[in-house]
Amino acid sequence: MAHSILITGASAGIGRAVAERFLAEGWWVGLVARRAALLEEVAAGHARAVVLPADVTDAAAVDRVFAAFAARAGRLDVVFNNAGIFTPAAPIDEIPLEDWRRALAVNLDAMFLCARAAFGQMRRQNPQGGRIINNGSLSAHSPREGSASYTTTKHAITGLTKTLSLDGRPFGIAAGQIDIGNARTELLQGIIDRAVAAGETPPPVMDVKEVVDAVWLMATLPPEANVPFMTIMATTMPYIGRG
Repeated sequence: MAHSILITGASAGIGRAVAERFLAEGWWVGLVARRAALLEEVAAGHARAVVLPADVTDAAAVDRVFAAFAARAGRLDVVFNNAGIFTPAAPIDEIPLEDWRRALAVNLDAMFLCARAAFGQMRRQNPQGGRIINNGSLSAHSPREGSASYTTTKHAITGLTKTLSLDGRPFGIAAGQIDIGNARTELLQGIIDRAVAAGETPPPVMDVKEVVDAVWLMATLPPEANVPFMTIMATTMPYIGRG
């Protein structure tokens, strides 16, 4: 039986790049995001791609998506819990309450909902077990200015990952977190282009392929091995010592 992975935020950026790698390797891949048309683009030509448009902040939708994918693929081996958003940077007293709540809904509530659904499926299936990989951030360790909402959610993901690791041990469920800094995606390319247009030095960047390779490594380890935390970033980012 082919292995299976469900990926949230699979319509663009890192999620899409990871999905394309796993499809190329012959895995069943559950493609989850709100934009169905973009998911169909990723799935085109792949018999084992399962398009699952959903709002991952909706608990009922998340449960439906996981049940549908497990039924189609036969089981759930890996989840890449990847969906997330940035909200506009500002000092905390200038952050609108709606931005705070939006960040928590997507970056934390949805991560919890998907981890919960994955854990339940992996616990029930026979044989038990699987792997949950959470997309954290360098901001899970060291924040940038004006990022109270984003940084708070990413610190929380670290706690979620640790708890999943502990709770998953009796059921063969491994959990890990990948903290990514400046991979070249559509979002980061926009930041680079704006910096160049303004005559500023663009931020250091790495190819998104390096992130894909890192997720592949984490996902394909044998059951007795796990990467609890991995940091991968552009080499010259001001991460070590920033603050």
